[in-house]
Amino acid sequence: MKFAFSSNAFLRCDLLEAIRIISATGYQGIEIMADVPHAYPLHLTPRDIRAIRTALDDANLEISNINAFMHHADGDTYHPSWIERDPALRAKRIDYTLRCLDLAEALGARTLSTEPGGPLDGMTAEEGLYLYREGLHAVEGRARERGVRILIEPEPGLLIENSNQFLKLFQELDPEVFGLNFDVGHFFCVREDPAQLVRSMRGIMHHFHLEDIAETRVHHHLMLGEGAIDLPDVLHTIQEIGFTGFVTVELYTYEHAAAEAASQAFRYLQNWKHQAAFKEVIGEELF
Repeated sequence: MKFAFSSNAFLRCDLLEAIRIISATGYQGIEIMADVPHAYPLHLTPRDIRAIRTALDDANLEISNINAFMHHADGDTYHPSWIERDPALRAKRIDYTLRCLDLAEALGARTLSTEPGGPLDGMTAEEGLYLYREGLHAVEGRARERGVRILIEPEPGLLIENSNQFLKLFQELDPEVFGLNFDVGHFFCVREDPAQLVRSMRGIMHHFHLEDIAETRVHHHLMLGEGAIDLPDVLHTIQEIGFTGFVTVELYTYEHAAAEAASQAFRYLQNWKHQAAFKEVIGEELF
């Protein structure tokens, strides 16, 4: 597996600066937030896109994922969602996602993550699922044309919260176009075992978000190692199944100290890698 850091922690600087900091910290990749102040598609010119590509090349940094979840440029973290009652608002989410797919292709990204339907806001789950499926089908063709996989990210409090809900929906989707953005903390919040899910959902997961969560299971992203998730076990399991894609640290809650948070998380991951390598050597010597 490879490690990346999400630009959504770097809201106090532009994307080019975030690229430089994340690369200098030692990460192999960056998740680019397709929203203000980084890469909102409607604000980007061809010149901007060339500048981003040049910055990535200069920094020798890969794109782990395009984060098309938040929509602050035209709403907030969750709105406009896929399941708004107002058709005009649903159309905004669809248009935004289509533009993000174009951006992903232009930047050479292979995956794009999106919200799992948004908040129900008094709507029944059946109504929400109907609208969500409609929305996903509206962007499916563009994703197939661009060669970009759309990853659904279950989240507490939204339409799709847990693995069972995701898998039920996924049965109706083209697995060549859609997949799972596996957020370790989100599954922990809804009282699922992330390591166990890594094993059972192998082949469906195409990108990971990594953060820690308090023992209360309240959805608030914490620094790696400062919560109650057994992160070493999760990381070992991801490694064990042979996942070769990106695990992206997502610490948007550390906007006030993004560079420091990126550095601290990187040290945690490096320590884990060294410990894992040591255990592997000891294990070989025992046999």
